[in-house]
Amino acid sequence: MVALVAEPSHAVFLSYASQDAAAAAKICDALRAAGIEVWFDKSELRGGDVWDQSIRRQIKNCALFIPVISKNTDARPEGYFRLEWKLAVDRSHLFTATRAFLVPVVIDDTPDDDDQVPDRFRELQWTRLPAGETPPAFVERVQHLLSGEVSKTIRALPPVEENASRSKRVLPLAVAAVIAAALLLALGTLGLEGLFGSRPSASGAASIAVLPLANESGEASEQYFSDGI
Repeated sequence: MVALVAEPSHAVFLSYASQDAAAAAKICDALRAAGIEVWFDKSELRGGDVWDQSIRRQIKNCALFIPVISKNTDARPEGYFRLEWKLAVDRSHLFTATRAFLVPVVIDDTPDDDDQVPDRFRELQWTRLPAGETPPAFVERVQHLLSGEVSKTIRALPPVEENASRSKRVLPLAVAAVIAAALLLALGTLGLEGLFGSRPSASGAASIAVLPLANESGEASEQYFSDGI
């Protein structure tokens, strides 16, 4: 298990299976090199109530939880890391949709739809760090997440305005009105030909009649359709 335990608001917890310790160490070193304080216990899982309480406290207080997914985790139906994953997923449900908390990484070719990981992980985009090789882009992403820049950017997006939804509704109505006008015009022409044949008018030019349209939608805002046509 790896954890970043600085201030609670900037702490990060990295969870991995013991077989992936070498890859997890590379990720840990890359984060430390960027100035992120990391607690990395390279010893075997010590167990006991004190250790368990410490892990639970770190997951409860951390700002980011990074599960390391691999064929090793896939092959282990039981392991302490699975308890860590469950605790992290349970905590993620307490956050708003704009709050980044779970940041899954995969260190091999394990597919994104692996059914051995929690459903919540599969809902997120995974970052692929082959054998734990961590590029600067991933470190920068972690720094941005810790600083809250990503969450602020998401919250800054303007809400969907009523005008936008209204325009989506008005456009189909306008198209329908044009089609209706064309049909009425064609029917009017055919009707006149049926009554008077194709004889020209006194002026020598063919004539048609267009019936006035009435707004029967019940909405005053739609009156301009009938007025315009």
